[in-house]
Formats: sequence, C-alpha cells, structure tokens
Amino acid sequence: MNKILRTFSSATLDSLRDLAPVFLVIVFFELLILQQPLDGLLHLTIGVVLVVLGLTFFVFGLETGLFPIGGGMAHAFARKGSVTGLLSFAFALGLGTTIAEPALIAVAEEASEIAADACIISNTEEAMERYALGLRLSVAISVGLAIMLGVMRIIRGWPIQYLIMAGYILVVIITAFAPETIIGIAYDSGGVTTSTITVPLVAALGVGLASSIKGRNPMLDGFGLIAFASLLPIIFVLLYGIGGEAGWFWTEPECGTKRVKLVNQAIQQTDVASGVFKEFVITFGQTIRDVLPIIVLIVFFQVFVIREKVKHPERLVAGFGFVLLGLTLFLLGLEMALFPIGKLMAAQLTDPEFIAGSAHQIAALTWEDYYWVYLFAFMIGFSTTIAEPSLLAVAIKAEEISGGTISIWGLRIAVAIGVAVGISLGAYRIVTGIPLEYFIISGYIVVVIQTWFAPRLIVPLAYDSGGVTTSTVTVPLVAALGLGLADTIPGRSVLIDGFGLIAFASLFPIISVMAYAQLSEFRSRRKSSGE
Repeated sequence: MNKILRTFSSATLDSLRDLAPVFLVIVFFELLILQQPLDGLLHLTIGVVLVVLGLTFFVFGLETGLFPIGGGMAHAFARKGSVTGLLSFAFALGLGTTIAEPALIAVAEEASEIAADACIISNTEEAMERYALGLRLSVAISVGLAIMLGVMRIIRGWPIQYLIMAGYILVVIITAFAPETIIGIAYDSGGVTTSTITVPLVAALGVGLASSIKGRNPMLDGFGLIAFASLLPIIFVLLYGIGGEAGWFWTEPECGTKRVKLVNQAIQQTDVASGVFKEFVITFGQTIRDVLPIIVLIVFFQVFVIREKVKHPERLVAGFGFVLLGLTLFLLGLEMALFPIGKLMAAQLTDPEFIAGSAHQIAALTWEDYYWVYLFAFMIGFSTTIAEPSLLAVAIKAEEISGGTISIWGLRIAVAIGVAVGISLGAYRIVTGIPLEYFIISGYIVVVIQTWFAPRLIVPLAYDSGGVTTSTVTVPLVAALGLGLADTIPGRSVLIDGFGLIAFASLFPIISVMAYAQLSEFRSRRKSSGE
C-alpha cells in the first residue's frame, strides 16, 4: 500500500511539473501583458487540480492496461499468422475510433458553419450536417486505411521514408487541383485524427508487432503507424473538396438567411449551477462513448478472431478504469479552467485595438506589430505540447524500447520546440496572408532532405511525433487563435486563412525531432573522436 501511495505521489508531482508551463504562460500574459484580472479564481483552481489528477490517473492506466493489451494482441496475431485478421483489426480500430474523435467533430462542425457563411455550401442545417459528416467519414476511412498500410509495412519490412515521401508528393499534386477553401481544413485534418486513447494503443500495436516478427526492429519498424494516420486524411479531404466542387458530395449552394440552432439557456444555466459533480457525470458519459468503440473492438477480436483468453484481465479492467477516470478528470479540468481562459486570451491578443494600442492606429498595423501574438503562439505551443497526454504515451514507449537512448524529456522538449516554432510561424502566415501551401510544401522539402541525413532509427519516431502533438490540450487553443486572427485582420478569410495552424503544429515537430537526433549523433561522434 505504501509503495502504491509513493508511486501515486511521484506521478502527481510529475504531472504538476508537466502542466506548470501552461499555467505560467496563462498567468504571465493575463496579468502582465493583457493586464486583466483572473476572474473565477476558485473555478480555475478546481480545474487545475482536476487536470493534474487526470493526467496522473491517465499515465497509470496506460502502463497498467493499454500498453500490455496492445502489445499482447500484436504478439497473438503474429503467432497465429493471421494477416487478414490483423489488417481487419487495424482498419476497424482506425475507423471506429476516428469517427467519434471529439477534436475531429469540433473541427468538422466549425468548418461546416464557416463554409455555409462563405456560401460554399447551402446555409441550412441539413447541408451543414451533411458537409461535416462527409469530412468526418473521409478522415475516418482514411485513418482506417492508414493503419492498415502501416501494419502491412511492418509485416513486409518496407522502409517508411519511401512511403511517406510518396505521400508528400501526392499531397502536393492534389493540392494544385483542390479548391482553395478546402486546403486549410485538409491540412488540419491530419492533426486531429489521433486521439488520446488511440495513440497509446496504436503505438503499442506497432511496437508489439515489430517485436513479434523475426528480423524487425521495434524502433525502426514499430513506429510509423501514427504518421500514416496523419498523412492519408490530408489526401482524402483534398479529394473530398475536389469532389464536392464537382457536385459529387454537395449541391450548388442556396444562400439566404442562415438557420441558427437554438440553445436552451435554462439548460446551460442548470448545468453550470449543478456543480462539478454533475459536470463530472456528463463528461464521464462522453468519455465512455468515445472509448467504448475501442473496448468493443478489443473484446471482439480477442474473443472471436484471436480466440485466446486475456492474460491478467483484472489488470486490463483496472487499466481502462484508470484511463477513463483520468481522461474524465483531465477533460473536465480543461473545460473548467484552460479552454475558457485560453479562448478569451486568444480573442484579447488578436483584438486590433490591443495590438495597435489605440483605435486610431489600427489602419497602420503591419506584421511587425503582432509580436505579442507570435510570442503567445510560441509559448502556448511549447507549454501545451509538454502537457499533451498522447506525446507522453509515445515518449514512454520510445524510452522503453530504446533502452533509455531516447529519453522521455529529450523527445518531449524536441517535439514541443517544433510545435512552438510551427504555431508562431503559422500565426505569421495568417497575419501576412501568404498562402498556406507554400509553407507546408517547403516544410515537406525540408523533411525529405533531413530524412536522408537523420539516423535511420529516429525517422519513424520523428514522423509519428507530428501526429501526437495536436490532441486534447492543443487543438482547441490553437484553433481559437487561428480563427481569431483570421477574423480580425482585414482582408483575411476565416475559411481560407483561419485553418492551418494545426498543420504547422503537426509538421514542424518532425523537423525538430530529426534535428535533435542529428545533433545528438554529431555530439556523440565528436565525443568518440576526442577520446
């Protein structure tokens, strides 16, 4: 019992350390830069406590349940030689978990509303729902196929860099034919597909499968599934946009008075007044809904395809229980503390009067005047990525199979720097109005060049790093910043310019992780030659 308490206390301190940068950034900007008081301090404090406890329980659940079951299923499939069963599981896992991904649902709904406002689609609820559903299906099917492709790569031993480079070339070609209004949404869709639950299970599946097949290296072959799940959705959503413009998926828009969905204010007030417990119950139910498809898939394939008993079922149940509790507390804390103040700060920082200093100077604003926005983008990108549960899960697995060669903190800091640079550069793009594809294609070229010079063992992990940065914590704050900038800067389109920040947050970590590996290898060689 004492050992468990010590372990839990240690994990709680780790969570506090991980989340401290987020809160420090918020306090710094709110009190010193924006000079606004922190309203609802009690509400904020409760939210912070819930986020810390949630992250602690989540990590416990990963190590107790999700990692063992993912690796165990991979070993079982490899032992039975059931390629068909494994590929079916891979597709079902990708499709089932992505279609219910909250971040994807939020982005699809936001995109449908903005597309209706821009008269890309009819501004009726039916047309908006059909557009959003089409986006979600395009992404979900592509993720299912992506994980299938990743599994086949592990089985066949195909080098990941050739497949990824072919994907980049295909994205560039399709972008040239895609309507401008879909490009930002498509590039962002690759960053919202990998959920906090899916990432650990997919990582465990890939590493477990590579460990089970003779001649495969867990580091070289085990990672990469998440990279495919981030690349294929871009291609599929671009094709969805091309098909939609051709009249295959939506009809010629009929624009008129927009039908606004009514919100029951009394229900909203009742929910707020009912307190934390009722919000916990609601969030817990939503978390079960999101996790249930994964549990059903695991049980179905374990019982009817693999036909083996689950080893240590009590550990699996306890692990899923910890994950559910941890995610619920984490999400509830975010909703109470981080998201409201983050969105408020994004709106305040992008307010032209704040940037100009007075209403009279707004017309004379240039890109240099947005320096506080760039700094906020950098700092919030770094701090939220450090706190991202999906990245923590992959870092734990990377340190485990590399024997400590890749440290948890080294990987997390490298990824966080990439996200920070990417989001600040993305904010600069919105301010200047430079087309998104110029930056993304230039980034692809840098990645391709780096791939030839980076250590081979780091390449799959670097590609995966781009897919685990934009999840529970990062997406809402980054999306609010991008849409806020596009909405307040004259001459910018919310539909064309507002989306795209998530794409920057997914691409630049690949560059930073490979740079981190190249620098580490260079220092190691210098040290060896000096001896």
